Amino acid sequence: GETVAVIGKNGSGKSTLLRIICKVYRPTCGTVEVHGRMSTMLALAAGFHPELTGRENIYFNGAILGLTAADLRDRIDRIIDFSELNEFIDSPVKTYSDGMLMRLGFSIAVETDPDILLIDEVLAVGDAEFQEKCYDRIEAFKRAGRTIVFVTHDLDSAAKVASRGIWLSAGEVRADGETAQVIAQYLDSLAHIHESGQEGIARLHSGGG
Repeated sequence: GETVAVIGKNGSGKSTLLRIICKVYRPTCGTVEVHGRMSTMLALAAGFHPELTGRENIYFNGAILGLTAADLRDRIDRIIDFSELNEFIDSPVKTYSDGMLMRLGFSIAVETDPDILLIDEVLAVGDAEFQEKCYDRIEAFKRAGRTIVFVTHDLDSAAKVASRGIWLSAGEVRADGETAQVIAQYLDSLAHIHESGQEGIARLHSGGG
C-alpha cells in the first residue's frame, strides 16, 4: 500500500529494478515476490502494436494483463474518456505522438484496476494538464491502499506524491526512507560531486601553463 519513488542518476539501475519486478528481466541473484495484479508503464510504445488502432490496443493490452473481453467492454469507455483520445482512438497507434501514447498507456494502466502500478518516467512527456490528471489518479490509488512504484527525475513530484523514497546509485541502495530525507541526501551527494569538480578545475587553472 505504499507509494514509492525511485530516484538516482542515469545508469543507476532504476529502470532495471522495475523490469526485474515485472519479470522483464531475471535477477542474477535474490528473488522478487509480487502479490496482486500488476500494471506497468515502462516505455511509451511497450505493449502497443503499431499497426493496431488505439481501441484495438486497449483489448491487446488488456489480454496481456489477464482481463477478459467482457472485462474490457465494461472498462473501455472509461479508458478512452480518461485518455481524451476519442478523436484518434480508431487510428493506428503508429500515428500517435509520444504524448498520445502516454495518455493511452496511463489510461489503460489505471483503468484496468491493478493492485500494483509501476511507472518509469513516462509521465514527463505529457502536457501539464494531463500530468495533473494523472497525479490526481495516483492520489486516488494511494487512498485506496494500492501500491505504486515510480521512477522519476522530477524530485518535486517525488516529494509531492511518494510516501517512501529509494535512492539508487550504481545498482545499490544508498538511502531508503521518508521521501524528503532521501531527496535531501541525494541532492547533498550531487552538491559534493559538483564542488569536487569545481575544485579540480580550479587546481588545473592555478597550475598555469
